[in-house]
Order: sequence, then C-alpha cells, then structure tokens
Amino acid sequence: MTAILSRPAAALLLLALYLLMCAAVWWRHRRRQRQAAAESAALLPAADAGPPVLVLHASQTGQAEEIAWQTARALHLAGMPVRVAALGEVDREALRGARHALFIASTYGEGDAPDSAAPFARDLMAAQASDAATGLDLSSLQVGVLALGDATYTHFCGFGRALDAWLRERGARSMFDRIEADRTDEHALSQWRQRLSHLAGTADLAEWEAPVFTDWRLAARRHLNPGSQGGPVFHLELVPAGGSPLPAWEAGDLVQVSVAGEAAHAAHAAHAAGAADAIDDDARRPREYTIASLPADGRVELMVRRTAREDGSPGLASGWLTERLAVGGDVALRLRPHASFRIGANADRPLILVGNGTGLAGLRAHLKVRAQTRMNTGNGAVRAWLLFGERQSAHDAHYRDEIEAWQRDGVLARVDWAFSRDQAERVHVQHLLAREAPRLREWIADGAAIYVCGSLQGMAGAVDAVLRETLGEADVDALIREGRYRRDVY
Repeated sequence: MTAILSRPAAALLLLALYLLMCAAVWWRHRRRQRQAAAESAALLPAADAGPPVLVLHASQTGQAEEIAWQTARALHLAGMPVRVAALGEVDREALRGARHALFIASTYGEGDAPDSAAPFARDLMAAQASDAATGLDLSSLQVGVLALGDATYTHFCGFGRALDAWLRERGARSMFDRIEADRTDEHALSQWRQRLSHLAGTADLAEWEAPVFTDWRLAARRHLNPGSQGGPVFHLELVPAGGSPLPAWEAGDLVQVSVAGEAAHAAHAAHAAGAADAIDDDARRPREYTIASLPADGRVELMVRRTAREDGSPGLASGWLTERLAVGGDVALRLRPHASFRIGANADRPLILVGNGTGLAGLRAHLKVRAQTRMNTGNGAVRAWLLFGERQSAHDAHYRDEIEAWQRDGVLARVDWAFSRDQAERVHVQHLLAREAPRLREWIADGAAIYVCGSLQGMAGAVDAVLRETLGEADVDALIREGRYRRDVY
C-alpha cells in the first residue's frame, strides 16, 4: 500500500516543483521587464518638456547598448528628457518627430549592421537611398554618432560610418563630428562624454563607472583535442581568488580577461631580445570569452583555442591562458552581461543550437540550464536540438560524453555532428541545417528559438543564408525582432 501511495505522492511533488520553477522563471522575467520599464519610464519627459533626446543603439554583443544606457542616464541626471531604444525598434515617424538623436552603432564583421539593426539598414537606409522621391526628410533633426569598431578589420566602423553618411544625406545636421572608438577606446569615450556635456549645457556631466577587474585563480586546465589538425583547444576553470564569493551570471554572458600584465612582460622580453616592435599597444586590451558554465557549477569555465601569429608564436592572451599561466596562478577578470545571447523570453521554447569550434561554450551553458531544470522538475517537454561542427570526430568532439548523456536523458532531442575532415567532401553545420530544412521549418513553427555561437567567417554567415533561404527573409527578420534568433559570433 505504501509503494502504491508513494508514486502519486512523488508525481505530485514533481509537479509542484515544476510549477514552482515555472513561477520562479516567470517572476524573474517579469521582474526584469518591470525593471527595464521602470528605468525607461524614469527617463521620459514630463508632458510639457518637449520631445526627448533619442538614444539609439545598434549592438551585437551588448557594448553599444551599455554605452547607450550610460549616455541616457548621464543626460537624464543633467535634466534632459531621454528615450532609449534599439535602432531596429525605431521607424521613420519617430525620427521625423525627434529634434535630437544620438546613435551608438557597432559594426558586425566587415562593415555590416548588427543583427538587431539589419532590418533598419535594409528597409530604411537601403530603401531610402534608392527611392529619392519618397525619401525621408530629417532636416529638422540634430544628430551625434558614436561608431564602435575593431581596427583589425578592413572596414573599421563600417556600419557607423554608413549610418552617419545616410543621416547627413537625409538632411540631418551633425551636432559634432562622428566619433570612432576602437573597441573600448577610453579616449574616444571621453570625447563622447565631452560632447554630451555640451549638449546638456553642463561642464560636470557625471563620470561613467569604469570596469572593475578582480583577481581569479586558474583552478584547472585540460587539453580537449590532442592530435587534432586544428589549433589546440583547452577547457579552463577559474574561481575567485582569496575565497571571494562567486558572482552571479547567466548562460550567454561573457568574461573579459585583462592581459595588461602579460603584455608588459612580453614587451619587456621582446625589448630585451632586440625586437621592441613585436608587441604593440593593442596587446593591452582585454580579451572576451563566452562562459561555458553556470554559477551552480561553482566556477567560471571557458573554452580557449590557442591561436598563432604569422611567425608561428602563440597569441598573447591564448598562449598565456593555455600554456604559460600556471595552474594556481592569478588572472584579472570581470564578468560582462551579454543580454542579446541570454535566454530571455525563450526559457520555455524549443531551442535550436548551432555552433562550431569554441562556440560550443555558449551553447553548453544554455544546455546546462535545460539539464538543471529537467533534473529539478522532471519536466522534459521542452526540446533542444544541437548542430555542432569541428574537424575530426576522433579528436574534436568536445564534451562528447556530456552531450551524449544529455541526449540519453532527453535534454537533447537531437544532435547532429559535422566533422569536416572525416570525408573527402567538406561537411559543415550549414550543410546539415540545409539538409534538415523540413525539420527546421517544423521546429520554428512550433515556436523554437535559434542560438548561433562560433566563428563569424564561414559558419555564421552561411547558417544565416540557410535560414533565410529556408524560412524567408521576412520570417528571419521577425525572429530577430522577437528575440528568437540570437548570435554570439566572433
């Protein structure tokens, strides 16, 4: 009798736990929505304050969005009404009705618009450029543009420059010359703050809080792909140094690793060897890596591929992290939220996870959330499909045991591996996705969200092309607007 009664009781307990978990997820999501709404409302003007300053961001990894909010808060504290929005959320009427607009625009890859701004670039910028008869007149709008980019790319700040040119072609008047920032160039950001102070009519605009790096300890390092034809990939585990508490983060977030100390050491060594120009100033900038673990794991886990310079020597940051830094040594690190790759409102949706190489890191974190949820609640209704590409099955199936266990447990409904060097014909994840076009359409119709993590060159663009060919341009753009198509590519 006891055994008979225990099964319904256990089922009820699991159901109660599941409902509690769903309520907690919903509550967290609603809390974030309320917080964002409250923050936005606090910046809105009074009824008689006139039109607000538009602060518009085009962001891929969250940096432009972060600067946009810092900009808005600074102007608001100076007494100016402000509205913050993603560039893709703004239409021609909003631009026509504004008097001042500030644009913080990142560039994706070689001159392209970030995902969230791609429809704006195509539907407004490209369309207006080709249709002068119905062109958008912005002659009553005063604008300022902060273009964010990476000087290692040929088309540095390409989208920011194109946006600035388009605004001027439409008659918008520049409040100041376009400011260009190479990554997080502090001099450029200081110029931006100075221009904002002129706009606000104050000389004491609040300083923005500088990123804080803290010491972390390298607790473990493991070579994941010995014998691979590709560059060596390592699994790293880091914990706060000195027993400091573990900070919070979410699946999809990043860490920034400061290599200033290693760069100084390398520069000193190069100078001693008579090669003073071997290390340039750019080598002091932080490196970003997607976190492959959750706070519940008790540590930050990363996947790092050791890169090589043209002369064959290891890359500064990757060589230090994967080889020169001893286990037990300290790393200066800070966490950085990556809102555009978090799960957000997709927590209860089926997930299509696509990646290659070390891009598995971000996908692994999202799968860990699904596994944790399933273990805590027994709920297996939400499906996940992983498509992952690397070189050789024998050497590059990173975390294979873990992935196969998730598949057996039902966390993963389907796994497709693409090992490009295991056959004469090169097979990549985009080829697998194209072959599974009917299944892809079925999952999307069922409400699935798509997360892509990995290399910008080759994989990400090819996957995007398959999605647009299979689903249609309009549907892919709708997925972007709904937050159901998210990318962390580099």
